[in-house]
Amino acid sequence: MSKERKTKDEPTDDFEVRLSEWMRAAQDGNAEAYRSLLTAIEPRIRSTVRSRIHDEAAAQDVVQNALLSIHRGRATYRSERPFGPWMRAIVRNSIIDHFRERKRRGDRESDIDVEDWPDERLGGHSEGDRLAPELVAALAGLPATQREAVTLMQIDGLSVAEAALRAGVSPGALKVRAHRGYRALRRALEGAREGGEWKSATPAKARPTPSPATAAVHDQKPSRVVR
Repeated sequence: MSKERKTKDEPTDDFEVRLSEWMRAAQDGNAEAYRSLLTAIEPRIRSTVRSRIHDEAAAQDVVQNALLSIHRGRATYRSERPFGPWMRAIVRNSIIDHFRERKRRGDRESDIDVEDWPDERLGGHSEGDRLAPELVAALAGLPATQREAVTLMQIDGLSVAEAALRAGVSPGALKVRAHRGYRALRRALEGAREGGEWKSATPAKARPTPSPATAAVHDQKPSRVVR
């Protein structure tokens, strides 16, 4: 990849960088790079879909729809932008389409709408994964019952019925708690992203450097009050 194609929007995570490079090469007609890209992203897409959709056959359909959408839309990917956020938006939309179709058919057992859950990185939350600091802080600010509902369903990956059993409440009560938690999280996380990524993931060197005058103001210590 030429140096001219690098921008401040380039991802810093090594895996994310490889995905972006493979997609750019695929757009230039490199079939080997495209195969490497699909091989790398399919397990992550599958993990995310399964954390939201617990029926195996339905989850497999959504995974395939997401991969097909990526294939059909690959020409729309902007090479100067990171690949990850673009891919995650497609996966999210595929999951949303699944739940909307279930509601259209009158399926009352549908899980809580995925639209209500703020985006998180692909790959689920298995051991060793970490939530973004912004999301951790927002969760900590929720009432205990809402935080429990959100955590059980969206972090632990339980179904509504499983989460309700764990919390000791009815599925309906758990859904109400979760919906309220999602709305509160959305408000708390407004402005927490830049270019589709958490601000905490932005390298410090890429952030604006305060002017000497501004830095001096922040460095001033408050005067001591004599009582």
